[in-house]
Amino acid sequence: MSTQLLCSRMLRTKAKSSFFRAYTSKVYKEGDCLHGYRVKQTKHIPEFELTAITLEHENTGAQHLHINREDSNNVFAVGFHTPVTNSTGVPHILEHTTLCGSKHYPVRDPFFKMLNRSLATFMNAFTANDYTFYPFATTNIVDYSNLRNVYMDAVFQPSLKKQDFRQEGWRLEHTVPSDPNTPIQFKGVVYNEMKGQMSDTNYLYYTHAQQALFDRTPYAHSSGGDPHCITDLAYEDLLKFHKQHYHPSNAHFYTYGNFELESHLSAIGEQLKSYKRMEISPVNKVATPWSAPRMVTSTFPLDPLSPADKQNKLSLSFLTNDSNDLFETFSMNLLGCLLLDGHASPVYKALIDTGLGSEFSANTGYDSSTRTSSLSIGLQGVKDSDVSSIYDHIQSVLEKVKREGFDPKRIEAAIHQVELGQKHKTADFGLTLMNGITSGWFNGANPIDLLELNKNIDRLKQGIAQGNFFESRIEKYLLNNPHTLRFHMKPDTEYSKKLTTMENAALERKINALTDEDKISLQTEGKTLEEAQNRKEDLSCLPTLQMSDISRKTKRVVLDHSGICNTPVQWRTTATNGITYFRAISTLPALSEELKIYLPLFCDSLLSLGTQQQSMAEIDEEIRLYTGGLKASTLVSTSHSDIDIMEEGITLSGSCLDRNVDKMYSLFTKLVSETNFDNTEKLKTLIVGNASGLINSIAESGHGFAHAYAASTLTPSMYTSELLGGMTQVNFMSQLAAKEDLTDVVSKLKAIASAVLKQSSLRVAITCGEEAVSSNEKALSRLISSLPEQEAPSATEQSVFVPKYKKTFFPLPFAVNFSAQAFRGVPYTHPDGVKLQLLSSLMTNHYLHREIREKNGAYGGGARYSGNNGLFSFYSYRDPNTLTTLDTYRSAIEWVAQQSFTEQQITEAKLSVFQSIDAPHSVSEEGMHQFVSGISDEMRQVRREMFLGVTDKDIKSIAQSYLSKNEELQYSVAVLGEDNEKIANDASWCKSHWQAQQ
Repeated sequence: MSTQLLCSRMLRTKAKSSFFRAYTSKVYKEGDCLHGYRVKQTKHIPEFELTAITLEHENTGAQHLHINREDSNNVFAVGFHTPVTNSTGVPHILEHTTLCGSKHYPVRDPFFKMLNRSLATFMNAFTANDYTFYPFATTNIVDYSNLRNVYMDAVFQPSLKKQDFRQEGWRLEHTVPSDPNTPIQFKGVVYNEMKGQMSDTNYLYYTHAQQALFDRTPYAHSSGGDPHCITDLAYEDLLKFHKQHYHPSNAHFYTYGNFELESHLSAIGEQLKSYKRMEISPVNKVATPWSAPRMVTSTFPLDPLSPADKQNKLSLSFLTNDSNDLFETFSMNLLGCLLLDGHASPVYKALIDTGLGSEFSANTGYDSSTRTSSLSIGLQGVKDSDVSSIYDHIQSVLEKVKREGFDPKRIEAAIHQVELGQKHKTADFGLTLMNGITSGWFNGANPIDLLELNKNIDRLKQGIAQGNFFESRIEKYLLNNPHTLRFHMKPDTEYSKKLTTMENAALERKINALTDEDKISLQTEGKTLEEAQNRKEDLSCLPTLQMSDISRKTKRVVLDHSGICNTPVQWRTTATNGITYFRAISTLPALSEELKIYLPLFCDSLLSLGTQQQSMAEIDEEIRLYTGGLKASTLVSTSHSDIDIMEEGITLSGSCLDRNVDKMYSLFTKLVSETNFDNTEKLKTLIVGNASGLINSIAESGHGFAHAYAASTLTPSMYTSELLGGMTQVNFMSQLAAKEDLTDVVSKLKAIASAVLKQSSLRVAITCGEEAVSSNEKALSRLISSLPEQEAPSATEQSVFVPKYKKTFFPLPFAVNFSAQAFRGVPYTHPDGVKLQLLSSLMTNHYLHREIREKNGAYGGGARYSGNNGLFSFYSYRDPNTLTTLDTYRSAIEWVAQQSFTEQQITEAKLSVFQSIDAPHSVSEEGMHQFVSGISDEMRQVRREMFLGVTDKDIKSIAQSYLSKNEELQYSVAVLGEDNEKIANDASWCKSHWQAQQ
């Protein structure tokens, strides 16, 4: 539910239509009064085809930004300025607790319960550095009204019960609440969430570097909370923070889409009418400039998957401009892109291509999310022996760029990317726009000014024409800036042990401070909370949509099909705002597993190694100048009719302005046919960077890795998916990164190149306007003709896949764990699939959420069913008690057998499923079900009708058939996380001790 927003990137929002049509029935002007609001400003923004209107609520001073645009995916958000003075995580815990019940909706967790009573395309809440925001999006106007009422009641009139604070924030509680003889421990959802977040060394690095750079400001503290400080937060502090900050005078409202402005203002104004304006105390968020540079050193846990002497992380950070100077912010954003983005960037060449580090540090880039912005340049994966020289290398490359400037083509390419970004028609444009402006808005910038991108582009071009534009900023902010931080984080083999010692010491202090009366209260409160968690509630106060709100008909997309050079081509001709979207799938021949594991590296090589005639830096500049980006990736798709049949392939995808289709296809031709796999220097850089990226992703997506590994034992497609992107691939890439001689790797890549991407294996999908069809046909014909015609001989015969059921544990230096348990299901077209999917929703919302999150304290957990790959699974995320969770998975199956689901519960499960089924799609994704998986609109319609017809009886029988029968270990389990003595001593578990070869 909560997400820490780490940094603010350049606003690259995307337009929704090729023409402007106002939905507002009236034209508003400055000074107009509407439902207690006064219009401050109104402006048409042609680059985004919208009209923006800012208003102020006259009684309270609440700020309101309305975006009127032809878009049915309407957005609402309310947020508050919430800077902090400590790291107890009070705004984060408050964000959770406000959603645990309110005056008009006095039930536990109305937020989570509304997830199943709505067709929302997005529902969330998040805590950023200095503000808290509560957004949702939906296409249904009744749904919009329901959710707006729930959200506003939650923030302005929350119950804020102490037991909800204890559940969501932190508490002392016996391991078994009803048994006072069990040990007392720290519990709490946010507490465990942040323990998991701090286990992510990238997050740890980013936050510690930011705190050091912005000393004596709110940014010197963790708004999300540091686990060592969270346990110092008192319930009374939470109440005080809400009273001070959650008032309309401190609020920003955001509405977007084609619903009428006045209906928004009337509804919101009605709820604000009882409030009066409150004086909001000013907070100084402007960093005081230093008189001299500083050096800060910290530590993080040693990663067992990376070489021990190549784990240093370090950066050079500069305090730059006032983020409210919007043109300077725009210019510095572009300067960051010019310095850092892509193979041709000077910093990439100097630091990554030379092998000084594996990839950029987590804080690298320009960050305008703070009141005073910053720019950071750093590396991770640095050798111990290279640490002292890195800062000199960074200084040297900045001095060189200052002397020589940037190639005009590179500047042109960067501006092209910004301009092209405005044209993409995306389904979540309103949310993207919101995320792009919120930090600036809460820092005092005019949100309409934040939207006027073309004004800044025009001014930028004028400044560049006058000369010394970027060079002067490099000199001012990067070369002659005393407010410069050298931040170094190094691995510590004792880090996790020290962390545990600190936690145990803090726990011991808390326990020793308890009086006899406190201990009795502790037992009573634990039992009371458990009783509240188990209590069945009357939810009739919560609004809900009905089955009649779900359309019985699938939204269909008109597709045409043709052939070019004997290659099947799917056409989606529609309004694309002058952009062509291209996707090609090349089905693989039978490859040996020895070659197959190299496929991700092969795909990345196509866009990383260059050719004999051109360096990758030169090609990358062409890609940026003429396209919106090119990509090559692996594809694994399960048959819609048999989960033991799959398609393996390589996908090529890209987009460009219609006038550049020739350039896009010629670039693909060059990359596919001329990539220089003998460029071992670039290949080494690529391997090391990929290995580092994969390793760093585990802490954030551990539940995904756990699920992939558990599922890999059950079906051939999941086995291959895990091989190409799971823990097996992580281990493989970390071993490749330790190799010095890449001769064997080069030969493997060449062997793949000779076997794949043939004319006869290809199918293509193009989405474009009618006017671009002809140019696409001609250019595509040349690309297809350039590919070899003959099919490559099969490398080996594919063996018959036999499911294997096992339990696997991966010990990793995390403070919390991730788990998954997977079962075989049925293919997409099988009638039991929809029942299993509804079963997963019912189990999550009526049992697993309560047991795993509320009681066990994990940040997330539940059940899922994937109709595409035919697997049912349980999962937990940032879980402090995984063995208890594994027991919960088993008890959930028993729980279903004892339940009789009501018609309302079945309806809610169906609503939760149709949220994703009926969510709007970006234009580039239209028709992709058919193209990628062969799932036609007719199949989707049949499946839709099966969903609508499921009953309570179907749910119970399906659980018995597919889950209860699996008691004799006909499922697989995977756990990632800290060492566990019980698992270590249990012979039924397979323990993986992978590590990088030294």
